[in-house]
Amino acid sequence: MLRPSLSSAKPHPAITAFFQPIVDLRQGTIFGHEALIRGGAGIALPNPEAMLALAAAESRLTGFELHCVEAVLAQWGRLSKPGRLFVNMSADTLIEAMNAAGGTCWLERMLANYNIAVRDVTVELTEQCAAGDAEALRQAVKALHALGARIALDDFGEGHSNLRRWKELQPDFVKIDKLLTQGIANCPQNVALVRAIAGLGNAMGSELIAEGVENAKDLRVLRDLGIALGQGYLLGPPAPELLPALPEAVAAAIGDSRIAVMPHAAQASQPSVLRGLSVIQAPALSPQTPVDEVAAAFQKHPALHALAVVDDGTPVALINRQSFMNDYARLYFREVHGRRPCLAYGSNTPLVVEREENVESLLGILMSEDQRYLSEGFIVTEQKRYAGLGTGDQLVRAVTEARIEAARHANPLTSLPGNIPINIHIARLLDSGADFAACYADLNSFKVFNDHYGYWRGDEMILLLARLATQHADAHRDFVGHIGGDDFLMLFQSPDWYRRCAGLIAEFNRQAPGLYDEADRQSGGIEGEDRHGVVRFTPFATLAIGAVRMPPGMFRHAEDVASEAAIAKHDAKQAASGLTVREARPRA
Repeated sequence: MLRPSLSSAKPHPAITAFFQPIVDLRQGTIFGHEALIRGGAGIALPNPEAMLALAAAESRLTGFELHCVEAVLAQWGRLSKPGRLFVNMSADTLIEAMNAAGGTCWLERMLANYNIAVRDVTVELTEQCAAGDAEALRQAVKALHALGARIALDDFGEGHSNLRRWKELQPDFVKIDKLLTQGIANCPQNVALVRAIAGLGNAMGSELIAEGVENAKDLRVLRDLGIALGQGYLLGPPAPELLPALPEAVAAAIGDSRIAVMPHAAQASQPSVLRGLSVIQAPALSPQTPVDEVAAAFQKHPALHALAVVDDGTPVALINRQSFMNDYARLYFREVHGRRPCLAYGSNTPLVVEREENVESLLGILMSEDQRYLSEGFIVTEQKRYAGLGTGDQLVRAVTEARIEAARHANPLTSLPGNIPINIHIARLLDSGADFAACYADLNSFKVFNDHYGYWRGDEMILLLARLATQHADAHRDFVGHIGGDDFLMLFQSPDWYRRCAGLIAEFNRQAPGLYDEADRQSGGIEGEDRHGVVRFTPFATLAIGAVRMPPGMFRHAEDVASEAAIAKHDAKQAASGLTVREARPRA
């Protein structure tokens, strides 16, 4: 079988241009079109990647790319008022296209030949390969800008399209690779990465184009992250003819005032335990330091609870002040032991805490049977090298504060968003002018159930409510947050939110009796103390939801929305149906 070859077909094989729309995600209009090459009848390889690879193998990539660009410009020039054109070039091809000959560069001559306005052209710098001459590329981009054209950095996050190139070339547009955009509606990590790239775009002065937009859910997330432009099969596939306008469904999705619910990481990243811990800067002892010098160090630093023994930067022991000084005060101890090395007089199994230690590993230490670390204290290291000391009290406080902070982001029992994400989402709803319903869910008779069966059974009931609340919400329209205990806040943008709430109440009330013991199920409830300490028969736990419709513009702060929902919840707990709707009232 003969190997395919570009040169075997003809010196310049036939090239056809297809055009894919680039859409303004803010206005719902077509911003421009990217030209994509396709093989014509005179070439055996219709796949553009294969054609480029073959041209590179035959050492004619630059010439072939220029031929493709000319074919694109010729086809574009025949169109009537087509708008903005994005045309692909590799770094070396752009350098060649901007080389001046006879006072003008190749690209300028081609644009003049086909009567194309320079200001309508954007060169997409592809990731095929790095420029052979980085300085020549910078000069070519500078000349391109001087000409009046613009430049885009293609496939950021892939290949040679990186932050260094972004900083050096200062492109007008940066296209975010589909690796980061596809499936973003279900990937909190990609949301975080794209949000960071959006911040870079603002700092660098570049507009962002999201590639690979293939479904409405991803589209809404990208739009709400502030990505200005999008491209992908949902917005329009490559075609030989220009797309005159967006499909009605796509325009409706872009114009929808409802905001996207950003995917939430089930396991929030643990903050550094030592973020809020004051590390005690204390001198270190060497293993050969005499015992007398240890005593002198304690006398010089009366506030120190311990001293670390460090060998070449690595902690090897911890000498506790109280136990050491008790021994040092014994009769004849100084005379016998004063000149001996101190290593033998400390604990050779000290607790060593790395600055980046996470909460859960240290929580295990605090809950272990060995509690001597609380009195002895511990050694702090940074990248395994001695950094200072800490006390048991500081460790307990730091772990507690870190866990409280983590719970504010994600409830540790249900993994649902906690108070901080709830407030952030309410603020986004208010800022966008969305029409939504805030629904506060709470359990009736939960305290009696929890006290009677124990907190582990109480957790089962809370998990049941969390699971059912999630099932009755649209994951991309409705937000389910866990305030704490048996309190949940649901923020509905779904128009059938009332039906969803009623269904949630009915389903919870149907399943909750299954959490009771058989005898209690037969009795219809349990006897126990209520919130007032009175022993009485309490029927099965039920769900109450207080709802408030939030018309656009009535409130400015998340706290006001939460307060209105809490009042509605109080009313719902008194209602027989368990569901009440309250009219929102503006704050004074």
